Amino acid sequence: METAAEVPRTVTQTDDDSLERLSRLPERLQKREQERQREVERKKLEKEGLSVLEEKSSHFSASFGPERAAIEQLLAGNDRGVLEEVAERLQRLHKLLNDSMRFLPSYDIRQAQEALGRLQEILEEKRQLLQPKKKFAFKNRKKDAPAASADQTPGEGAPQLPAFQQPPADPPTQAPFACGVQGLTSQVLFMEAAEIQQKDVLLSQLRDCSVTLHGSPATLHLRGLHGCRVLCGPVSSSVFVDSCTGCLFSFSCQQLRTHSTSDTRFYLHVTSRAIIEDCHDLHFAPFTWTYEGIEKDYQVSGLDRARNNWQLVDDFNWLAHGVQSPNWEIIPEEDRLTHWN
Repeated sequence: METAAEVPRTVTQTDDDSLERLSRLPERLQKREQERQREVERKKLEKEGLSVLEEKSSHFSASFGPERAAIEQLLAGNDRGVLEEVAERLQRLHKLLNDSMRFLPSYDIRQAQEALGRLQEILEEKRQLLQPKKKFAFKNRKKDAPAASADQTPGEGAPQLPAFQQPPADPPTQAPFACGVQGLTSQVLFMEAAEIQQKDVLLSQLRDCSVTLHGSPATLHLRGLHGCRVLCGPVSSSVFVDSCTGCLFSFSCQQLRTHSTSDTRFYLHVTSRAIIEDCHDLHFAPFTWTYEGIEKDYQVSGLDRARNNWQLVDDFNWLAHGVQSPNWEIIPEEDRLTHWN
């Protein structure tokens, strides 16, 4: 009797379990259907996203290529009147590239950066060839100022100097840039925004000098500097560094191109990617220098303060993909300058 009584209970329990599974079946199917729909939606969005990126990339190519060709055509002539137009169009191309970097392949970005760099260099050559020679407007604060080492901030070991004085009427060499200075040793130099705003600034053949630039130059050229310290406000387009050693530079810009330079530290804000070539022993950290009025200068420059690629450096002499170039490195946080004044 016990066996007969147990069997119905077992069957009843089994039936209950089956009924419970059957009752849960629609819920499981519903969840499975929801998951399937989510996957379909995800793939749809991914496809739409790729389509948008392709569209944006096509728009960049369609805009960048013809504008670059138009600028090249303008630079092919010898008309001094087109130089400012070329500078403005180049600046717009820089902005187009910066705005497009989120979706462009790295190869396309590098090609565009190289093209802009070449155009900028041709523009500067044309300026030197076609524009009339100008005297330097740069003035130093005091004659025979003590040397300012690369680790020395103006005001720390280097006295603050009085108002600028005009340079000699006939300096040994002239520069065709709007303003700048060259051929000095152990000087502390300073310029305000009104003197450099949206101009091309050249610092050339300086040794053991400390240079401070408040304002927003159009371009900044640093050539043949040794043991110098250069602090500059936001540069609207490019900074070109060539043949410098043992220096400390701090600036913001759209593009940085550095050639034949060694043992130099950059405190950098760059909205594209820095480019180095034939360089070694370079060190990079984020831009931290500030001064009264820098916000206004950023507005003049048009730079995006939220985009800083200071740690993205392309070394044209290092082709090993995915391997850090030995020619540059990041400055450890504990070794970075934090006090500038």
